[in-house]
Amino acid sequence: MTANLTHDSLATFRLSPLIRITLLTLYIALTLPLPFLAQMTNAPIPYQWFWVGIAIGFVGLYAALSEQVVLDDQGIQVTYPTWVPRFFRRGWSLPWSDIKELKPRTTGQGGIVYYFLSQSGQAYLLPMRVAGFSHLVKLVEEKTGIDTRDVYPLAQPWMYLILLIFTLLLFLVDVWTIVTAVDLGKLV
Repeated sequence: MTANLTHDSLATFRLSPLIRITLLTLYIALTLPLPFLAQMTNAPIPYQWFWVGIAIGFVGLYAALSEQVVLDDQGIQVTYPTWVPRFFRRGWSLPWSDIKELKPRTTGQGGIVYYFLSQSGQAYLLPMRVAGFSHLVKLVEEKTGIDTRDVYPLAQPWMYLILLIFTLLLFLVDVWTIVTAVDLGKLV
C-alpha cells in the first residue's frame, strides 16, 4: 500500500520518493561546482560561503519536499514536520463537510491542477505529487461524494525519471568541471 495507515488517521501520503530524489539530486548537480569554480576564479565571495549557501538551500528544499497529506474522519490536511518553521511552509486543513467541489484549473504550461473549493469560496490546492495519488483521490471521493474519475496527477512518473536521467548526466559534467578546476588550480 502506498499510504501509511495509522490508528488516528485514515491515511498519510508523503511526496513521491521519485520526485523527492529527482529534485534533491538536481539541486546538488546544479550547485556542486559553484564553490570549486569560485575558488579557482578568485570570486569576490569566499568559496566557503558557497558551501554555507548550498547547505542552507538544501535544507530549505528538503523542508519544502517534506510535505505530507493526512486524511482522517474529520477532513484533509497538508502538514509539515515540526522542524519546518511555520513561516517557511504553512499547511492547511479542510473539513470534509466544508468541501463544496473540486475545481480544475489550467496551468501556464497547459497542465491541469485541482482545487478544493470550500463553502466560503476559498480554494485549496489538491496535492498531486504524493505517492499513492490515485488512492488519495479515491478516499477523497468516498468522503465527499465528488466524482474524481477524471482527476489525474499533473506529472507522470516517467517525466521525473527522464529528469533524473538527465540530472545524472549533469553530474558527469560536474565531475569533469570539478576535476578540471582542481587541475587548473594545481598549475597556478
